Amino acid sequence: MGLEDAKNQVDQAFTRDDLKGPSFENAFGGATSFLRRRYTKDLRGVDIAVTGVPFDQAVTNRTGTRLGPRAIREASSLQPYDPPYGWDFDVLSEFAIADYGDLAFDYGHTGQFPAALTNHIKGILDAGAASVTLGGDHYISFPILKAYAEKYGPISLLQFDAHSDTWPDDDMDRIDHGTMFYKAVKSGIVDPKTSVQVGIRTTNPDTLGVTTIDAREVHEKGPQAAVAKIKQVLGDRPCYLTFDIDALDPAFAPGTGTPVWGGLTSAQAAIMMRDLAGINIVGGDIVEVSPPFDTTGATAIAGAHVATEILCLLGWNMRQTKARA
Repeated sequence: MGLEDAKNQVDQAFTRDDLKGPSFENAFGGATSFLRRRYTKDLRGVDIAVTGVPFDQAVTNRTGTRLGPRAIREASSLQPYDPPYGWDFDVLSEFAIADYGDLAFDYGHTGQFPAALTNHIKGILDAGAASVTLGGDHYISFPILKAYAEKYGPISLLQFDAHSDTWPDDDMDRIDHGTMFYKAVKSGIVDPKTSVQVGIRTTNPDTLGVTTIDAREVHEKGPQAAVAKIKQVLGDRPCYLTFDIDALDPAFAPGTGTPVWGGLTSAQAAIMMRDLAGINIVGGDIVEVSPPFDTTGATAIAGAHVATEILCLLGWNMRQTKARA
């Protein structure tokens, strides 16, 4: 396996037979899917469905995140040769992971988008799979959380971000990537007392009761201390992980719409994502990757790694659930 397969494997997004296992297709060729997983709308037997949401009509500054899912998929093509680093199991070989493709929606009827996305995610959850979503701007987390809350009840939110996204906005029909978690808390789908924001470095006096670990705290106390605090707050409640790529400092992720200095390093993020193993994660997303401002591709690469780590966290939790059964 390996070099011999690389000579023959191509377009595994369509040609691979098995939903499990590595891929040795040349990173520079072929049709791109996330981690060379097979594109399919048939979720029978699927453990985790990766899906793209190319939506950026809620942004307050630079656009371009509608191109994020495509860029993240392409960036992921360098990863599926080996098990994700630092884990004692191979999520790609142990779990059936499919690329469910992108959400279809009418860009001319923005008001119809939230319900379309909620129903899209509900379809995944109803099939018995977990979802990992490639955004897209950060507003998309709100319709996704509605689907998860319908299944799990009020959910705990673990949010990596430069911004709290909890600025007051009582108009539930407004589509804004800076107010959706205010709405999520106020509408009762997110439990603020068991939710955590990490990497914050913009001012919002009202936290709505959500625990905040700002970027300075991570820099001063270290990522391990942050993880310990996160786990204490989350407990064993069902948790949804959302990672806004602007949680990272612009030096590591310049391709985003609302960059803020003083952010997390990619190394700090990697440590935290790995050490979060054991949280009761049920789904997640990576958002705000904007390829037009990503001149080196570093932001999409970071986004692909974050999405892979979410897969690993989900796999870890699924393994623990099976072991307890």
